[in-house]
Amino acid sequence: MKHLLLAASLLLASLHSSTSEAAVPKNCTQAIVGVSSGWNSSEVTLAIYEKQNGVWKPQTTPWRGRLGKNGLAWGKGLHQAPSSKASKKVEGDRRAPAGIFKIGGAYGYASQIQHSPLLPYRQVSKRDLWVEDQTSPHYNCHLIIKHDPQTTWEKKAQMRQGDHAHSLKLYIAHNDAILGGNATPGDGSAIFFHIWRDNGARATFGCTTMDQVKLKALIATIDPSKNPVYILLPTQEYNHYRGSWKLP
Repeated sequence: MKHLLLAASLLLASLHSSTSEAAVPKNCTQAIVGVSSGWNSSEVTLAIYEKQNGVWKPQTTPWRGRLGKNGLAWGKGLHQAPSSKASKKVEGDRRAPAGIFKIGGAYGYASQIQHSPLLPYRQVSKRDLWVEDQTSPHYNCHLIIKHDPQTTWEKKAQMRQGDHAHSLKLYIAHNDAILGGNATPGDGSAIFFHIWRDNGARATFGCTTMDQVKLKALIATIDPSKNPVYILLPTQEYNHYRGSWKLP
């Protein structure tokens, strides 16, 4: 019996270890890293890293960005939230999702932008919607309708609102329903990198924002062949998980 208990204990430990270490996929060689001073901070320092010969190396000097007005909460991505008691992101909490996330396509008002041929880019029209309605089967999905928006619901979900801050954006796969994930109603939607407001004077509802020049450079750098991820954590958590999650 003791041998069985020991074997079970070792198996559980192994599963826990593999789950932690699998947070950054082995085939990922490009990462955007965002670090904040704490869970309630809306300020973030960003940088791009690439893995060369098994070693993460910075590709940019750090730059400033903004997060949710109320800081961060654990999001739903490639990582495992540390416990059921941990604060988790919910719709409307004005917190950015913390953790490790896939990065998806870019969307914008312009007909063309500089980007990798492998990175999808969609010029959004008034018929492009992003659904934040928790009761909809299209929750946290990009939806293209066949007519100009007519209902209040359709108009509210329009991606093109004449808003400069949202004229260019890059998808962050939190609570993902686009890149093969399964969105849970109420766990948060419409999370992107996009242009900040008032030169960074204003926080966000949960997105990560930055200067327009920085965002264009970021989108131009993202290479889907490198399986890029976004790592966003407070400093203390980043240092704690850096070894087990194999962070840059």
